Amino acid sequence: MNTTDHLWHAHYPAGVSWASDLEFMPVHHVLNRAVERFPDKTALYFLGRKYSYRQLGKMVDRAAIGLQKMGVKKGDRIGLLMPNCPYFVVFYYAVLKIGGVVVNISPLYAEREIDHVVQDSGLKIIITVDLRLIYERLAPIIRDNPGLLVVMCSFAAGMPWHKGQLFGLLKRREKASWPRDRQHYIADDLIVHDGEGVAPPIDPIQIQDPAVLQYTGGTTGAPKAAVLTHANLTANMAQSRLWLAGTSPHGLRLGTEKMLAVLPLFHSFAMTVGLNLGIDIGAELVLMPRYELAAMRRLIAERGVTIMPAVPSIFNALSLAPSSQKNDLASLAICVAGGAPLPQEVKARFEKNIGVILVEGYGLTEASPVVAVNPLTGGKPGSIGQPLPGTLIEIRDRDNPDQIMPAGERGEICVRGPQLMREYWQQSEQTAQTLRDGWLHTGDIGYLDAEGYCFVVDRIKDLILVNGFNVYPRYVEEAIYLHPMVEEVIIGGIPDATRGETVKAWIKLKPETKLTSSELIAFLKDKISSVEIPRQFEFRAEPLPKTLVGKLSRKAVIEEERARLQKQHQQSQP
Repeated sequence: MNTTDHLWHAHYPAGVSWASDLEFMPVHHVLNRAVERFPDKTALYFLGRKYSYRQLGKMVDRAAIGLQKMGVKKGDRIGLLMPNCPYFVVFYYAVLKIGGVVVNISPLYAEREIDHVVQDSGLKIIITVDLRLIYERLAPIIRDNPGLLVVMCSFAAGMPWHKGQLFGLLKRREKASWPRDRQHYIADDLIVHDGEGVAPPIDPIQIQDPAVLQYTGGTTGAPKAAVLTHANLTANMAQSRLWLAGTSPHGLRLGTEKMLAVLPLFHSFAMTVGLNLGIDIGAELVLMPRYELAAMRRLIAERGVTIMPAVPSIFNALSLAPSSQKNDLASLAICVAGGAPLPQEVKARFEKNIGVILVEGYGLTEASPVVAVNPLTGGKPGSIGQPLPGTLIEIRDRDNPDQIMPAGERGEICVRGPQLMREYWQQSEQTAQTLRDGWLHTGDIGYLDAEGYCFVVDRIKDLILVNGFNVYPRYVEEAIYLHPMVEEVIIGGIPDATRGETVKAWIKLKPETKLTSSELIAFLKDKISSVEIPRQFEFRAEPLPKTLVGKLSRKAVIEEERARLQKQHQQSQP
Protein backbone atom coordinates (compact mmCIF):
# COMPACT_ATOMS: atom_id res chain seq x y z
CA MET A 1 0.00 0.00 0.00
CA ASN A 2 1.03 3.57 -0.58
CA THR A 3 1.19 6.13 2.17
CA THR A 4 -1.85 7.93 0.80
CA ASP A 5 -3.98 4.91 1.78
CA HIS A 6 -3.53 5.88 5.42
CA LEU A 7 -5.09 9.28 4.96
CA TRP A 8 -8.60 7.85 5.34
CA HIS A 9 -7.72 4.88 7.53
CA ALA A 10 -7.37 7.02 10.65
CA HIS A 11 -10.54 8.99 9.90
CA TYR A 12 -12.85 6.30 8.55
CA PRO A 13 -16.44 6.22 9.87
CA ALA A 14 -16.66 4.22 13.09
CA GLY A 15 -19.44 2.01 11.74
CA VAL A 16 -17.52 0.80 8.68
CA SER A 17 -14.30 -1.16 8.31
CA TRP A 18 -12.28 -0.36 5.21
CA ALA A 19 -10.96 -3.93 5.33
CA SER A 20 -14.43 -5.51 5.46
CA ASP A 21 -14.85 -8.88 3.78
CA LEU A 22 -16.83 -8.43 0.57
CA GLU A 23 -19.27 -10.82 -1.01
CA PHE A 24 -18.62 -12.17 -4.49
CA MET A 25 -21.35 -14.25 -6.13
CA PRO A 26 -23.27 -14.62 -9.36
CA VAL A 27 -25.65 -11.65 -9.49
CA HIS A 28 -28.83 -13.73 -9.65
CA HIS A 29 -27.95 -15.23 -6.25
CA VAL A 30 -28.80 -11.82 -4.80
CA LEU A 31 -32.41 -12.30 -5.91
CA ASN A 32 -32.49 -15.96 -4.87
CA ARG A 33 -31.41 -15.00 -1.35
CA ALA A 34 -33.98 -12.19 -1.15
CA VAL A 35 -36.78 -14.56 -2.21
CA GLU A 36 -35.78 -16.95 0.60
CA ARG A 37 -35.54 -14.15 3.21
CA PHE A 38 -38.52 -11.99 2.25
CA PRO A 39 -40.98 -14.13 0.25
CA ASP A 40 -44.11 -12.21 1.22
CA LYS A 41 -42.63 -8.71 1.21
CA THR A 42 -43.42 -6.41 -1.70
CA ALA A 43 -40.53 -6.44 -4.16
CA LEU A 44 -41.90 -4.17 -6.90
CA TYR A 45 -44.50 -1.42 -7.01
CA PHE A 46 -45.43 -0.16 -10.46
CA LEU A 47 -48.38 2.01 -11.43
CA GLY A 48 -50.60 0.69 -8.67
CA ARG A 49 -49.58 -2.98 -8.89
CA LYS A 50 -47.53 -4.89 -6.33
CA TYR A 51 -45.36 -7.98 -6.80
CA SER A 52 -44.00 -9.95 -3.85
CA TYR A 53 -40.51 -11.38 -3.76
CA ARG A 54 -42.01 -14.85 -4.19
CA GLN A 55 -43.89 -13.68 -7.29
CA LEU A 56 -40.80 -11.94 -8.66
CA GLY A 57 -38.69 -15.05 -8.19
CA LYS A 58 -41.28 -17.16 -10.00
CA MET A 59 -41.51 -14.68 -12.91
CA VAL A 60 -37.72 -14.68 -13.26
CA ASP A 61 -37.65 -18.50 -13.38
CA ARG A 62 -40.37 -18.54 -16.03
CA ALA A 63 -38.56 -15.95 -18.14
CA ALA A 64 -35.29 -17.87 -17.76
CA ILE A 65 -36.88 -21.05 -19.12
CA GLY A 66 -38.47 -19.10 -21.96
CA LEU A 67 -35.10 -17.67 -22.95
CA GLN A 68 -33.51 -21.11 -22.80
CA LYS A 69 -36.20 -22.38 -25.16
CA MET A 70 -35.23 -19.57 -27.51
CA GLY A 71 -31.70 -20.96 -27.48
CA VAL A 72 -29.91 -18.62 -25.09
CA LYS A 73 -26.64 -20.08 -23.85
CA LYS A 74 -23.92 -18.89 -21.51
CA GLY A 75 -22.16 -15.83 -22.86
CA ASP A 76 -24.91 -14.79 -25.27
CA ARG A 77 -25.52 -11.04 -25.22
CA ILE A 78 -29.13 -10.07 -24.57
CA GLY A 79 -30.22 -6.44 -24.89
CA LEU A 80 -32.69 -4.71 -22.58
CA LEU A 81 -34.31 -1.71 -24.28
CA MET A 82 -37.06 -0.36 -22.04
CA PRO A 83 -37.91 2.19 -19.35
CA ASN A 84 -38.29 1.20 -15.71
CA CYS A 85 -40.99 -1.45 -15.40
CA PRO A 86 -41.34 -4.96 -13.90
CA TYR A 87 -40.23 -6.61 -17.15
CA PHE A 88 -36.83 -4.91 -16.87
CA VAL A 89 -36.24 -6.44 -13.44
CA VAL A 90 -37.56 -9.85 -14.48
CA PHE A 91 -35.47 -10.20 -17.64
CA TYR A 92 -32.36 -8.65 -16.06
CA TYR A 93 -32.16 -11.45 -13.49
CA ALA A 94 -33.46 -14.10 -15.89
CA VAL A 95 -30.67 -13.42 -18.39
CA LEU A 96 -28.03 -13.56 -15.65
CA LYS A 97 -29.50 -16.71 -14.14
CA ILE A 98 -28.86 -18.72 -17.31
CA GLY A 99 -25.39 -17.28 -17.91
CA GLY A 100 -26.32 -14.64 -20.45
CA VAL A 101 -24.82 -11.16 -20.55
CA VAL A 102 -27.14 -8.18 -20.10
CA VAL A 103 -26.58 -5.33 -22.55
CA ASN A 104 -28.27 -2.21 -21.23
CA ILE A 105 -29.61 0.07 -23.98
CA SER A 106 -31.12 3.47 -23.36
CA PRO A 107 -34.66 3.73 -24.77
CA LEU A 108 -33.82 7.33 -25.67
CA TYR A 109 -31.00 6.31 -28.00
CA ALA A 110 -31.37 7.34 -31.62
CA GLU A 111 -31.62 4.61 -34.25
CA ARG A 112 -27.93 5.02 -35.11
CA GLU A 113 -26.90 4.55 -31.47
CA ILE A 114 -29.11 1.48 -31.01
CA ASP A 115 -27.69 -0.03 -34.18
CA HIS A 116 -24.14 0.57 -32.94
CA VAL A 117 -24.86 -1.33 -29.72
CA VAL A 118 -26.52 -4.18 -31.64
CA GLN A 119 -23.56 -4.55 -33.99
CA ASP A 120 -20.80 -3.89 -31.47
CA SER A 121 -22.07 -6.29 -28.83
CA GLY A 122 -23.26 -8.99 -31.23
CA LEU A 123 -26.74 -9.13 -29.71
CA LYS A 124 -28.64 -12.38 -30.06
CA ILE A 125 -31.93 -11.11 -28.61
CA ILE A 126 -33.28 -7.68 -27.79
CA ILE A 127 -36.07 -7.38 -25.22
CA THR A 128 -38.23 -4.28 -25.48
CA VAL A 129 -41.71 -2.90 -24.80
CA ASP A 130 -44.66 -2.12 -27.03
CA LEU A 131 -44.18 1.63 -27.06
CA ARG A 132 -44.26 3.18 -30.53
CA LEU A 133 -41.72 5.85 -29.62
CA ILE A 134 -39.18 3.08 -28.91
CA TYR A 135 -40.16 0.47 -31.48
CA GLU A 136 -40.17 2.85 -34.45
CA ARG A 137 -36.41 3.36 -33.94
CA LEU A 138 -35.83 -0.35 -33.50
CA ALA A 139 -37.90 -1.60 -36.47
CA PRO A 140 -35.37 -0.70 -39.23
CA ILE A 141 -32.61 -2.43 -37.30
CA ILE A 142 -34.71 -5.58 -36.97
CA ARG A 143 -35.38 -5.59 -40.71
CA ASP A 144 -31.66 -5.20 -41.50
CA ASN A 145 -30.64 -7.98 -39.08
CA PRO A 146 -32.74 -11.07 -39.84
CA GLY A 147 -30.84 -13.11 -37.26
CA LEU A 148 -31.77 -10.76 -34.42
CA LEU A 149 -34.69 -12.00 -32.28
CA VAL A 150 -37.02 -9.62 -30.46
CA VAL A 151 -39.10 -10.17 -27.32
CA MET A 152 -42.03 -7.77 -27.04
CA CYS A 153 -43.28 -6.92 -23.54
CA SER A 154 -46.59 -5.23 -22.80
CA PHE A 155 -45.58 -2.05 -21.01
CA ALA A 156 -48.98 -1.40 -19.46
CA ALA A 157 -50.38 -4.91 -19.15
CA GLY A 158 -53.41 -4.76 -16.89
CA MET A 159 -53.02 -1.01 -16.35
CA PRO A 160 -55.80 1.57 -16.71
CA TRP A 161 -55.58 3.78 -19.78
CA HIS A 162 -57.30 6.85 -18.35
CA LYS A 163 -55.68 10.15 -17.51
CA GLY A 164 -52.49 10.38 -15.50
CA GLN A 165 -52.11 6.68 -14.80
CA LEU A 166 -49.03 6.30 -16.98
CA PHE A 167 -47.31 9.57 -16.12
CA GLY A 168 -48.35 10.96 -19.51
CA LEU A 169 -46.02 8.42 -21.12
CA LEU A 170 -48.53 6.20 -22.87
CA LYS A 171 -51.82 6.66 -24.65
CA ARG A 172 -53.63 3.99 -26.57
CA ARG A 173 -52.47 5.35 -29.92
CA GLU A 174 -48.87 5.21 -28.70
CA LYS A 175 -48.80 1.42 -28.51
CA ALA A 176 -46.54 -0.07 -31.14
CA SER A 177 -47.65 -2.51 -33.81
CA TRP A 178 -45.18 -5.09 -35.10
CA PRO A 179 -45.19 -8.01 -37.52
CA ARG A 180 -46.13 -11.43 -36.15
CA ASP A 181 -43.20 -13.24 -37.69
CA ARG A 182 -40.37 -15.54 -36.66
CA GLN A 183 -38.22 -12.67 -35.43
CA HIS A 184 -40.78 -11.46 -32.89
CA TYR A 185 -41.77 -13.21 -29.69
CA ILE A 186 -44.38 -12.12 -27.15
CA ALA A 187 -42.98 -12.07 -23.62
CA ASP A 188 -46.11 -13.47 -22.00
CA ASP A 189 -45.98 -16.46 -24.38
CA LEU A 190 -42.51 -17.28 -23.05
CA ILE A 191 -43.60 -17.46 -19.43
CA VAL A 192 -46.87 -19.42 -19.55
CA HIS A 193 -45.31 -22.47 -17.87
CA ASP A 194 -44.93 -22.97 -14.12
CA GLY A 195 -41.29 -21.91 -13.94
CA GLU A 196 -40.04 -25.24 -12.63
CA GLY A 197 -36.80 -26.67 -13.90
CA VAL A 198 -34.54 -23.78 -14.84
CA ALA A 199 -31.53 -25.53 -16.31
CA PRO A 200 -28.22 -24.11 -15.10
CA PRO A 201 -25.76 -23.43 -17.92
CA ILE A 202 -23.66 -26.44 -18.87
CA ASP A 203 -20.57 -24.38 -18.07
CA PRO A 204 -21.24 -23.08 -14.51
CA ILE A 205 -21.29 -19.33 -13.97
CA GLN A 206 -18.04 -18.04 -12.49
CA ILE A 207 -17.83 -14.75 -10.63
CA GLN A 208 -15.27 -13.45 -13.13
CA ASP A 209 -17.62 -14.08 -16.05
CA PRO A 210 -19.12 -11.03 -17.77
CA ALA A 211 -22.54 -10.10 -16.38
CA VAL A 212 -23.27 -6.74 -18.03
CA LEU A 213 -22.01 -4.74 -20.97
CA GLN A 214 -22.53 -1.16 -19.82
CA TYR A 215 -22.09 1.37 -22.59
CA THR A 216 -20.55 4.71 -21.73
CA GLY A 217 -21.84 7.77 -23.49
CA GLY A 218 -18.45 9.38 -23.99
CA THR A 219 -17.89 12.80 -25.54
CA THR A 220 -16.38 11.73 -28.84
CA GLY A 221 -16.88 8.76 -31.12
CA ALA A 222 -19.21 5.82 -30.64
CA PRO A 223 -20.06 4.56 -27.15
CA LYS A 224 -17.84 1.79 -25.78
CA ALA A 225 -18.89 -0.92 -23.35
CA ALA A 226 -17.40 -1.60 -19.95
CA VAL A 227 -17.37 -5.33 -19.23
CA LEU A 228 -18.69 -5.67 -15.69
CA THR A 229 -18.37 -9.11 -14.13
CA HIS A 230 -20.55 -10.81 -11.55
CA ALA A 231 -17.77 -10.13 -9.03
CA ASN A 232 -17.62 -6.44 -9.96
CA LEU A 233 -21.35 -5.90 -9.49
CA THR A 234 -21.83 -7.90 -6.30
CA ALA A 235 -18.69 -6.40 -4.73
CA ASN A 236 -19.91 -2.87 -5.43
CA MET A 237 -23.34 -3.76 -4.10
CA ALA A 238 -21.76 -5.08 -0.89
CA GLN A 239 -19.48 -2.03 -0.59
CA SER A 240 -22.48 0.30 -0.93
CA ARG A 241 -24.51 -1.70 1.60
CA LEU A 242 -21.71 -1.63 4.18
CA TRP A 243 -21.29 2.11 3.77
CA LEU A 244 -24.97 2.99 3.99
CA ALA A 245 -25.60 0.64 6.91
CA GLY A 246 -22.50 1.80 8.78
CA THR A 247 -22.84 5.56 8.31
CA SER A 248 -26.61 6.11 8.39
CA PRO A 249 -27.97 7.04 11.83
CA HIS A 250 -30.81 4.64 11.13
CA GLY A 251 -28.79 1.83 9.57
CA LEU A 252 -30.47 -0.31 6.90
CA ARG A 253 -33.63 -2.11 7.96
CA LEU A 254 -33.75 -5.37 6.02
CA GLY A 255 -37.10 -6.15 4.51
CA THR A 256 -38.68 -2.78 5.33
CA GLU A 257 -36.88 -0.12 3.26
CA LYS A 258 -38.54 1.42 0.22
CA MET A 259 -36.26 2.42 -2.64
CA LEU A 260 -37.33 5.00 -5.22
CA ALA A 261 -36.28 3.87 -8.71
CA VAL A 262 -36.68 7.15 -10.55
CA LEU A 263 -33.29 6.88 -12.26
CA PRO A 264 -33.43 4.58 -15.30
CA LEU A 265 -32.30 1.07 -14.40
CA PHE A 266 -30.22 0.85 -17.57
CA HIS A 267 -27.84 3.37 -15.94
CA SER A 268 -25.05 1.89 -13.81
CA PHE A 269 -25.83 4.01 -10.70
CA ALA A 270 -29.47 2.89 -10.70
CA MET A 271 -28.57 -0.71 -11.58
CA THR A 272 -26.20 -1.12 -8.63
CA VAL A 273 -27.68 1.11 -5.92
CA GLY A 274 -31.33 1.06 -6.97
CA LEU A 275 -31.80 -2.47 -8.31
CA ASN A 276 -29.14 -4.85 -6.97
CA LEU A 277 -28.74 -3.21 -3.57
CA GLY A 278 -32.49 -2.70 -3.26
CA ILE A 279 -33.15 -6.38 -3.91
CA ASP A 280 -30.28 -7.39 -1.62
CA ILE A 281 -31.81 -5.63 1.40
CA GLY A 282 -35.35 -6.76 0.63
CA ALA A 283 -36.56 -3.26 -0.21
CA GLU A 284 -39.72 -2.41 -2.09
CA LEU A 285 -38.61 -0.96 -5.42
CA VAL A 286 -40.96 1.88 -6.33
CA LEU A 287 -40.55 1.98 -10.10
CA MET A 288 -41.13 5.14 -12.12
CA PRO A 289 -41.08 4.83 -15.93
CA ARG A 290 -39.76 8.38 -16.18
CA TYR A 291 -39.02 11.38 -13.99
CA GLU A 292 -41.97 13.66 -13.36
CA LEU A 293 -41.76 15.92 -10.31
CA ALA A 294 -45.41 15.91 -9.20
CA ALA A 295 -45.78 12.17 -9.69
CA MET A 296 -42.52 11.54 -7.84
CA ARG A 297 -43.58 13.57 -4.81
CA ARG A 298 -46.89 11.73 -4.77
CA LEU A 299 -45.19 8.32 -4.90
CA ILE A 300 -42.72 9.22 -2.16
CA ALA A 301 -45.63 10.18 0.09
CA GLU A 302 -47.96 7.31 -0.85
CA ARG A 303 -45.38 4.53 -0.62
CA GLY A 304 -43.35 5.99 2.27
CA VAL A 305 -40.08 5.96 0.32
CA THR A 306 -37.06 5.83 2.63
CA ILE A 307 -34.07 5.62 0.24
CA MET A 308 -33.60 7.90 -2.74
CA PRO A 309 -30.59 7.72 -5.07
CA ALA A 310 -30.85 10.45 -7.72
CA VAL A 311 -28.94 13.05 -9.69
CA PRO A 312 -28.47 16.56 -8.27
CA SER A 313 -30.97 18.18 -10.64
CA ILE A 314 -33.79 16.06 -9.17
CA PHE A 315 -32.85 16.99 -5.61
CA ASN A 316 -32.66 20.59 -6.77
CA ALA A 317 -36.23 20.42 -8.09
CA LEU A 318 -37.45 18.93 -4.80
CA SER A 319 -35.69 21.61 -2.76
CA LEU A 320 -37.42 24.40 -4.70
CA ALA A 321 -40.94 23.12 -4.01
CA PRO A 322 -43.20 25.14 -1.66
CA SER A 323 -42.57 24.51 2.02
CA SER A 324 -46.21 23.42 2.35
CA GLN A 325 -45.26 20.23 0.49
CA LYS A 326 -42.46 19.31 2.89
CA ASN A 327 -44.57 16.62 4.56
CA ASP A 328 -44.69 14.74 1.23
CA LEU A 329 -41.04 13.83 1.82
CA ALA A 330 -41.20 13.08 5.55
CA SER A 331 -40.40 9.39 5.05
CA LEU A 332 -37.03 10.00 3.37
CA ALA A 333 -34.06 8.87 5.45
CA ILE A 334 -31.21 8.22 2.98
CA CYS A 335 -30.59 10.57 0.06
CA VAL A 336 -27.52 10.09 -2.12
CA ALA A 337 -26.65 12.27 -5.11
CA GLY A 338 -24.51 10.85 -7.88
CA GLY A 339 -23.98 11.01 -11.61
CA ALA A 340 -22.95 14.70 -11.56
CA PRO A 341 -21.36 17.22 -9.17
CA LEU A 342 -23.65 18.29 -6.31
CA PRO A 343 -23.63 22.09 -6.01
CA GLN A 344 -23.27 23.14 -2.38
CA GLU A 345 -26.17 25.56 -2.72
CA VAL A 346 -28.42 22.67 -3.76
CA LYS A 347 -27.22 20.52 -0.86
CA ALA A 348 -27.73 23.30 1.68
CA ARG A 349 -31.17 24.28 0.37
CA PHE A 350 -32.36 20.65 0.24
CA GLU A 351 -31.26 19.99 3.81
CA LYS A 352 -32.82 23.23 5.04
CA ASN A 353 -36.14 22.88 3.19
CA ILE A 354 -36.59 19.10 3.36
CA GLY A 355 -34.86 18.33 6.64
CA VAL A 356 -32.85 15.36 5.34
CA ILE A 357 -29.08 15.15 4.94
CA LEU A 358 -28.08 14.91 1.26
CA VAL A 359 -24.67 13.39 0.57
CA GLU A 360 -22.63 13.32 -2.59
CA GLY A 361 -21.05 10.21 -4.02
CA TYR A 362 -18.74 9.56 -6.94
CA GLY A 363 -18.59 6.81 -9.48
CA LEU A 364 -17.79 5.80 -13.02
CA THR A 365 -19.33 3.24 -15.35
CA GLU A 366 -15.96 1.49 -15.36
CA ALA A 367 -16.20 1.03 -11.57
CA SER A 368 -19.67 -0.55 -11.42
CA PRO A 369 -19.98 2.46 -10.62
CA VAL A 370 -19.54 3.60 -6.97
CA VAL A 371 -16.04 4.61 -5.79
CA ALA A 372 -16.53 7.06 -2.92
CA VAL A 373 -19.38 8.46 -0.81
CA ASN A 374 -19.70 10.90 2.05
CA PRO A 375 -20.90 9.45 5.37
CA LEU A 376 -24.65 9.82 5.77
CA THR A 377 -24.01 12.04 8.77
CA GLY A 378 -23.01 14.71 6.26
CA GLY A 379 -19.33 14.38 5.45
CA LYS A 380 -17.47 17.38 4.08
CA PRO A 381 -19.14 20.00 1.89
CA GLY A 382 -17.74 19.97 -1.62
CA SER A 383 -16.20 16.52 -1.20
CA ILE A 384 -17.20 13.29 -2.94
CA GLY A 385 -16.38 11.51 0.32
CA GLN A 386 -13.96 8.76 1.26
CA PRO A 387 -13.30 5.58 -0.73
CA LEU A 388 -15.63 2.64 -0.17
CA PRO A 389 -14.34 -0.45 1.69
CA GLY A 390 -11.60 -2.18 -0.29
CA THR A 391 -11.19 0.81 -2.62
CA LEU A 392 -7.97 2.77 -3.08
CA ILE A 393 -7.72 6.32 -4.40
CA GLU A 394 -4.46 7.92 -5.46
CA ILE A 395 -3.80 11.32 -6.98
CA ARG A 396 -1.27 11.01 -9.79
CA ASP A 397 0.70 13.77 -11.46
CA ARG A 398 -0.86 14.42 -14.87
CA ASP A 399 2.48 14.73 -16.63
CA ASN A 400 4.20 11.96 -14.67
CA PRO A 401 1.58 9.30 -13.78
CA ASP A 402 4.07 7.31 -11.71
CA GLN A 403 4.32 10.18 -9.22
CA ILE A 404 1.76 10.17 -6.38
CA MET A 405 0.77 13.63 -5.24
CA PRO A 406 0.73 14.48 -1.51
CA ALA A 407 -2.39 15.59 0.37
CA GLY A 408 -3.80 18.84 -0.95
CA GLU A 409 -2.03 18.65 -4.31
CA ARG A 410 -4.05 18.32 -7.51
CA GLY A 411 -3.66 15.59 -10.07
CA GLU A 412 -5.58 12.84 -11.85
CA ILE A 413 -7.80 10.70 -9.64
CA CYS A 414 -6.84 7.03 -10.00
CA VAL A 415 -8.82 4.18 -8.47
CA ARG A 416 -8.23 0.55 -7.60
CA GLY A 417 -10.68 -1.99 -6.17
CA PRO A 418 -12.75 -5.12 -6.80
CA GLN A 419 -15.45 -3.13 -8.59
CA LEU A 420 -13.24 -2.14 -11.54
CA MET A 421 -14.36 -3.44 -14.92
CA ARG A 422 -12.54 -6.32 -16.56
CA GLU A 423 -11.99 -4.40 -19.81
CA TYR A 424 -13.67 -2.42 -22.53
CA TRP A 425 -15.54 -4.79 -24.84
CA GLN A 426 -13.30 -5.52 -27.86
CA GLN A 427 -11.29 -2.33 -27.26
CA SER A 428 -7.81 -3.47 -26.20
CA GLU A 429 -6.13 -0.13 -26.92
CA GLN A 430 -8.72 1.86 -24.95
CA THR A 431 -8.48 -0.69 -22.12
CA ALA A 432 -4.71 -0.31 -21.94
CA GLN A 433 -5.02 3.48 -21.79
CA THR A 434 -7.59 3.45 -19.00
CA LEU A 435 -6.49 0.45 -16.90
CA ARG A 436 -2.78 0.62 -16.10
CA ASP A 437 -1.22 -1.81 -13.65
CA GLY A 438 -4.61 -2.42 -12.06
CA TRP A 439 -5.40 1.29 -11.65
CA LEU A 440 -8.31 3.02 -13.35
CA HIS A 441 -7.26 6.43 -14.66
CA THR A 442 -10.50 8.37 -14.35
CA GLY A 443 -9.74 11.50 -16.35
CA ASP A 444 -10.90 13.57 -13.36
CA ILE A 445 -8.75 16.20 -11.65
CA GLY A 446 -8.89 16.27 -7.87
CA TYR A 447 -7.07 16.02 -4.57
CA LEU A 448 -7.19 14.20 -1.23
CA ASP A 449 -7.21 16.15 2.02
CA ALA A 450 -5.43 15.11 5.21
CA GLU A 451 -8.38 12.93 6.28
CA GLY A 452 -8.69 11.05 3.00
CA TYR A 453 -11.70 12.96 1.69
CA CYS A 454 -11.52 13.33 -2.07
CA PHE A 455 -12.42 16.56 -3.87
CA VAL A 456 -13.06 16.60 -7.61
CA VAL A 457 -11.95 19.80 -9.26
CA ASP A 458 -13.12 18.95 -12.77
CA ARG A 459 -12.87 16.65 -15.74
CA ILE A 460 -9.59 16.86 -17.63
CA LYS A 461 -11.53 17.07 -20.88
CA ASP A 462 -13.74 19.90 -19.53
CA LEU A 463 -10.78 22.06 -18.54
CA ILE A 464 -10.94 25.55 -20.09
CA LEU A 465 -7.64 27.17 -21.09
CA VAL A 466 -7.85 30.97 -20.99
CA ASN A 467 -4.60 32.65 -21.97
CA GLY A 468 -2.75 29.62 -20.60
CA PHE A 469 -4.60 29.66 -17.27
CA ASN A 470 -6.64 26.64 -16.18
CA VAL A 471 -10.30 27.35 -15.50
CA TYR A 472 -12.33 24.57 -13.90
CA PRO A 473 -16.04 24.75 -14.87
CA ARG A 474 -17.25 23.08 -11.69
CA TYR A 475 -15.53 25.69 -9.53
CA VAL A 476 -17.15 28.53 -11.47
CA GLU A 477 -20.55 26.82 -11.34
CA GLU A 478 -20.30 26.52 -7.56
CA ALA A 479 -19.66 30.26 -7.30
CA ILE A 480 -22.62 31.14 -9.53
CA TYR A 481 -24.93 28.81 -7.58
CA LEU A 482 -24.29 31.00 -4.55
CA HIS A 483 -26.50 33.66 -6.14
CA PRO A 484 -30.02 33.22 -4.72
CA MET A 485 -31.72 33.76 -8.10
CA VAL A 486 -29.86 31.00 -9.98
CA GLU A 487 -31.65 27.70 -10.43
CA GLU A 488 -29.38 25.95 -12.97
CA VAL A 489 -26.02 26.79 -14.52
CA ILE A 490 -23.59 25.18 -16.93
CA ILE A 491 -20.10 26.56 -17.59
CA GLY A 492 -18.22 25.74 -20.77
CA GLY A 493 -15.35 26.95 -22.91
CA ILE A 494 -15.93 28.39 -26.38
CA PRO A 495 -13.28 29.29 -28.97
CA ASP A 496 -11.72 32.74 -28.75
CA ALA A 497 -9.29 34.11 -31.32
CA THR A 498 -7.14 35.98 -28.79
CA ARG A 499 -7.61 34.12 -25.50
CA GLY A 500 -7.72 30.56 -26.84
CA GLU A 501 -10.99 29.95 -25.06
CA THR A 502 -13.56 32.12 -23.34
CA VAL A 503 -15.70 31.13 -20.37
CA LYS A 504 -19.43 31.11 -21.12
CA ALA A 505 -22.31 30.59 -18.68
CA TRP A 506 -25.70 29.13 -19.58
CA ILE A 507 -28.15 30.02 -16.83
CA LYS A 508 -31.76 29.38 -15.90
CA LEU A 509 -33.08 31.65 -13.17
CA LYS A 510 -35.65 30.76 -10.55
CA PRO A 511 -39.26 31.61 -11.47
CA GLU A 512 -40.27 35.26 -11.29
CA THR A 513 -36.72 36.53 -10.78
CA LYS A 514 -34.53 38.81 -12.90
CA LEU A 515 -30.77 39.05 -13.10
CA THR A 516 -28.47 40.76 -15.60
CA SER A 517 -25.00 39.67 -16.61
CA SER A 518 -23.50 42.85 -15.12
CA GLU A 519 -25.23 42.19 -11.80
CA LEU A 520 -23.92 38.63 -11.77
CA ILE A 521 -20.39 39.75 -12.63
CA ALA A 522 -20.46 42.18 -9.72
CA PHE A 523 -21.66 39.37 -7.46
CA LEU A 524 -18.78 37.10 -8.56
CA LYS A 525 -15.92 39.58 -8.22
CA ASP A 526 -15.03 38.59 -4.67
CA LYS A 527 -15.66 34.88 -5.21
CA ILE A 528 -13.57 33.87 -8.23
CA SER A 529 -10.68 35.37 -10.17
CA SER A 530 -11.12 37.69 -13.12
CA VAL A 531 -9.91 34.92 -15.46
CA GLU A 532 -12.67 32.63 -14.20
CA ILE A 533 -15.54 35.14 -14.46
CA PRO A 534 -17.55 34.34 -17.60
CA ARG A 535 -17.22 36.76 -20.50
CA GLN A 536 -20.46 35.54 -22.11
CA PHE A 537 -23.84 34.77 -20.57
CA GLU A 538 -26.93 33.12 -21.98
CA PHE A 539 -30.04 33.29 -19.81
CA ARG A 540 -32.70 30.75 -20.75
CA ALA A 541 -36.35 30.66 -19.80
CA GLU A 542 -36.54 26.88 -20.20
CA PRO A 543 -34.62 24.30 -18.13
CA LEU A 544 -31.09 23.65 -19.35
CA PRO A 545 -30.52 20.45 -21.39
CA LYS A 546 -29.99 17.26 -19.46
CA THR A 547 -28.63 13.80 -20.10
CA LEU A 548 -30.68 10.61 -20.15
CA VAL A 549 -30.48 10.32 -16.37
CA GLY A 550 -31.39 13.94 -15.73
CA LYS A 551 -28.03 15.57 -15.06
CA LEU A 552 -27.13 18.88 -16.67
CA SER A 553 -25.44 18.32 -20.02
CA ARG A 554 -22.40 20.46 -20.74
CA LYS A 555 -21.93 18.46 -23.92
CA ALA A 556 -25.34 19.52 -25.24
CA VAL A 557 -24.86 23.26 -24.76
CA ILE A 558 -21.34 23.13 -26.22
CA GLU A 559 -22.66 21.31 -29.31
CA GLU A 560 -25.46 23.89 -29.64
CA GLU A 561 -22.87 26.65 -29.43
CA ARG A 562 -20.67 25.05 -32.07
CA ALA A 563 -23.65 24.63 -34.41
CA ARG A 564 -24.61 28.28 -33.91
CA LEU A 565 -21.08 29.51 -34.62
CA GLN A 566 -20.82 27.29 -37.69
CA LYS A 567 -24.12 28.67 -39.02
CA GLN A 568 -22.93 32.22 -38.43
CA HIS A 569 -19.72 31.46 -40.28
CA GLN A 570 -21.60 29.99 -43.25
CA GLN A 571 -23.94 32.98 -43.43
CA SER A 572 -21.00 35.37 -43.41
CA GLN A 573 -19.41 33.72 -46.46
CA PRO A 574 -19.96 35.45 -49.81
